[in-house]
Amino acid sequence: MIKKLATIALAALALGMTPAASAELGAKDDPIKIPINEWTGQHLSAHILGQLLEKVGYKVEYVTAGAVPQFAAMQTGDLHVQPETWENNVGDIYPKAVEAGEIVIVGSEGLSAREGWIYPPYMKEKCPGLPDWKALYDCAQAFGTAETFPNGRLVTYPADWGTREKDLIDKIKLPFTPVAGGSEGAMVAELKAAYDAKEPIIMMFWEPHWIHAQYKFDWVNWPTDPKECEEKAGLPAGSMDVCGFHQAKVLKTVWKGFKDKWPAGYKLIEQFQMSNDQQNPLILEVDSKGRKLEDVAAEWIKANEAIWKPWVDAAAN
Repeated sequence: MIKKLATIALAALALGMTPAASAELGAKDDPIKIPINEWTGQHLSAHILGQLLEKVGYKVEYVTAGAVPQFAAMQTGDLHVQPETWENNVGDIYPKAVEAGEIVIVGSEGLSAREGWIYPPYMKEKCPGLPDWKALYDCAQAFGTAETFPNGRLVTYPADWGTREKDLIDKIKLPFTPVAGGSEGAMVAELKAAYDAKEPIIMMFWEPHWIHAQYKFDWVNWPTDPKECEEKAGLPAGSMDVCGFHQAKVLKTVWKGFKDKWPAGYKLIEQFQMSNDQQNPLILEVDSKGRKLEDVAAEWIKANEAIWKPWVDAAAN
């Protein structure tokens, strides 16, 4: 009998069965559907997690979905796991679904996120008060164009990402005209062109992103106390809850039924982490060097077994 069991074990190894083969996989024949949003960093998080779920023994599908509309599908179980939820831009459905237990927060992904207004360091010569936000009242024309004069020109996120920048400009009466970027790619192209030509530019942007590995940008400093903005703009006390932008927590979220349906997958998601230092060079490979996303994700997995193998092992036990 012992000899028979040993023979079975050897046969399993010969067939290439992973340690996760002994785990409680649950509905392993039903695909786990991962949304794909509008930015490359999220694509990489999704594909790295997806390829690791496949190593555990699951089928995975990637579904294009907007960063806000995706939560309606997660709420109903039509999408299943989002490894990179930026919690400051989620719309109305997400907080209600989390409160109702229809979407479950598994934990932090590990990214240190920042959003705000960036500008090239050479712009400080034309606007010496920077990075203080109040300097923008005095030197808006340094960022202006013929189309926006006498206002400065601020490049905002694409229109379907929300209106936070325009709302702030209107609220505190900054002399800037918001101009929506067409897409992430268009925004990056404009940043690079302006920087290389040393032309004026100020833009709403975020990190982690590969562009910070190639170019140095400074950030506008906003006050921690919104009273400063209220006083500067002549607003009633208590009319603003933040001056600038709420900084995001980047979370891993799942459909409420995920843990019961794919228990080993849930354990993997609990362990899954990505840092800025890990993600930024991968984004650079895709966006700047034009490499295929799936290949970059697979290359990271091949080179970093020491990082992810404990996650898979934890999912198997």
